[in-house]
Amino acid sequence: MGFNRLTWGVKVSFRGYVQAVEGTVTLTDGATQADDGTFAFNALPGGDLSIAPDGSATGAMRFQGSVAFDAHGGMLHSTLSDLGIEVGEKGLVLTANEAPMNKGRCVIANLGPAEIGADGTVTMSAVITLDGMFQIADNYPPGTVLDPVRLD
Repeated sequence: MGFNRLTWGVKVSFRGYVQAVEGTVTLTDGATQADDGTFAFNALPGGDLSIAPDGSATGAMRFQGSVAFDAHGGMLHSTLSDLGIEVGEKGLVLTANEAPMNKGRCVIANLGPAEIGADGTVTMSAVITLDGMFQIADNYPPGTVLDPVRLD
């Protein structure tokens, strides 16, 4: 099963907060935002992520684009770029380039379980990790539920 796009809203309350304080959301490198507020990232070539009907998975996949949140004159700044989905120690994880340090990649959310629709779309819950907390402006402690991740 091949996927063309990852759709994720990060966290609806976080997007709402940035908007309420007149912050900005900047999309680059092909990322787009839908009317419902979610962000879409197109798959990069070469991924081999496969999710079976029972939810088990193999492989990994990366997605093009970034989304940056800025508010409070730069006091709040969060950039999520080069998102990926891969099989981690305990199942599927959502990864990103580590910012602001840019020391490599980090796991920002644990995913699952996978719900596979009749059209092949996969939807997974997302729970923030410690590294994810640092990526998303220290606002949500590890274990906080984020917006679901969708692959189609």
